[in-house]
Amino acid sequence: MSNTCRQVLVTGGAGFIGSHFIRLLRAERSEWSVVNFDLLTYAGNLDRVADLAMDEGYQFVQGDITDRDAVTAAMQGCDAVVHFAAESHVDRSIHDSGPFLSTNVIGTQVLLDACRDVGSVMRFVHVGTDEVYGSLPLDEPGQKFTETSSLQPRSPYAASKAAADMLVLACHATWHLPAVVTRCSNNFGPYQHPEKIIPRFVTNLLNDRKVPLYGDGLNVRDWIHVEDHVEAILMALESGVAGEIYNIASGNESSNLELTRELLELLGHNESMIEWVPDRPGHDRRYALDASKSRKHFGWSPRRSAWPLALKETVTWYREHERWWHPLLGND
Repeated sequence: MSNTCRQVLVTGGAGFIGSHFIRLLRAERSEWSVVNFDLLTYAGNLDRVADLAMDEGYQFVQGDITDRDAVTAAMQGCDAVVHFAAESHVDRSIHDSGPFLSTNVIGTQVLLDACRDVGSVMRFVHVGTDEVYGSLPLDEPGQKFTETSSLQPRSPYAASKAAADMLVLACHATWHLPAVVTRCSNNFGPYQHPEKIIPRFVTNLLNDRKVPLYGDGLNVRDWIHVEDHVEAILMALESGVAGEIYNIASGNESSNLELTRELLELLGHNESMIEWVPDRPGHDRRYALDASKSRKHFGWSPRRSAWPLALKETVTWYREHERWWHPLLGND
C-alpha cells in the first residue's frame, strides 16, 4: 500500500484523533496528499490543524458524510480512505441516539457506497472502538477482548459503531472492498474536547471546580496516547490484511477513581474536589483489549502511553493551552 498511495481521504480530520493522524501523515508520508473531510460539528475544530492551512499537500473540505454527492466529490483521486468521522460521546448517545445512527451508521454506508462509485480506493480503514465488545467483569482482571470476541454493545453509541463495523466487513465480503477495521481503547492527549473525562477533569480543576465522578468510580478503562493510536492506524493502512480486525491498546488499565486521584495530585487538589454523581445507565464496568495481533502483525508497540509521565505531559499541555480549550467549555 505504501508504494502506491498518493492521496488519502480522512473523514473527521478536524476531530481529536483524525487531526493527529493527519499531522502524522504530513510528517511521515509527506509525498502523500491529504483531503480532510469534516462537517465541523461541535467536536470538530480546525484549530487542531491550523498550521497545515498553507501546506500544499493538505486540503480541507467541509461536508457531511451522509451527503453522497459531497462524499463522492471529495473522494475523487483518492486511493485510500481512513474513516474517523463519528459521534463518539456515550452520554450524548443516551440523551439522543439519532445523530449517532445518522453519522455512524448511515454515514459509513454512504462512504462505502461512494468507494464503489469512485472505484479507485485501494484501502479503506474503519476506525472503531473497544466499546462494541461490551463489558468485562472487574473480578477477572486477566480477561481481555480479542478480535474474535462477540459484540455486545451496551450503549447507543457502541451499538452504532458495531453496526458500522459490520457494514465495513460485509462490504469486504460482498464486493471485495479492501477494508480493515481497527478497535481501540480510550484515547488521551492534546486537543481532546473537554467533554471527555481527562480534559474535563483537568479543565475543571484548573478552574477550581469539582470533578463529577460516576457511581463508585471503579469502572476500568485502558488508556492509550492518541499518537500511539494513530501510528497503529498508519500501519493498518499500509500493511493491514483486507477483511481483518485489529485491536489497538496499551495495556494501561486504570479505574476512574485511580485516574481521578492522579489528576488531583498533579493539579494540587485533594479528594474534596470529587463530586460523586449517580452512575449513567448501562455504564460498562471494564474494557480491556488483547492487542497481540497488532503487535505481532505490525511490529507496533505504544511509546507514549506509559503513566505517570504521559498523563503529566497531557495535564501540562492543557495548562499551557487554555486559549484552545476554554472557548469549548459548555459548547454544544
